[in-house]
Amino acid sequence: MALRNLRIVPDSILRKKAKHVRELDKRTITLIKDMYDTMKNEEGIGLAAPQVGILKRIFVVGLNDHKYEFINPEIIEMSGEYLDVEGCLSIPGESGVVKRGDYIKVKATDIDGKDFVIEARNMLARVIQHENDHLNGVLFTDKLEDVDEDFEREIFEEEELISFKYI
Repeated sequence: MALRNLRIVPDSILRKKAKHVRELDKRTITLIKDMYDTMKNEEGIGLAAPQVGILKRIFVVGLNDHKYEFINPEIIEMSGEYLDVEGCLSIPGESGVVKRGDYIKVKATDIDGKDFVIEARNMLARVIQHENDHLNGVLFTDKLEDVDEDFEREIFEEEELISFKYI
């Protein structure tokens, strides 16, 4: 297990746009595995490469015993919206309410170099959007909504993963 150092605000790398991954080489695969280890160690559910100081378009998600890696992700569809509380490993101790799409369709490549399309709703969709924002230098604090103090988050019981297929 190899842990990477987390970048914390106001580290300027968190505001830079990540670069397209041209080759899925051994170093990139090691980075992805280290990102999973780091995310798990920090008790997170998502982690983007810029958060460990690497400006590559990569993020990982670990939610409900499922693991996904997104290399060069492209959001190809998004709809609906809902408000929920978010936090971030790079902004420890802070949280706030952010509006996100409640449905998302994303095309990306996995750690084995296979292209896939994933459709997700609710929390999984939210995590994907949050991590994808990191690849563009956007933090959740840039998107905070002004809500009443008694704001209560929505509870979803439906499946968050709609479909996952290799293309």
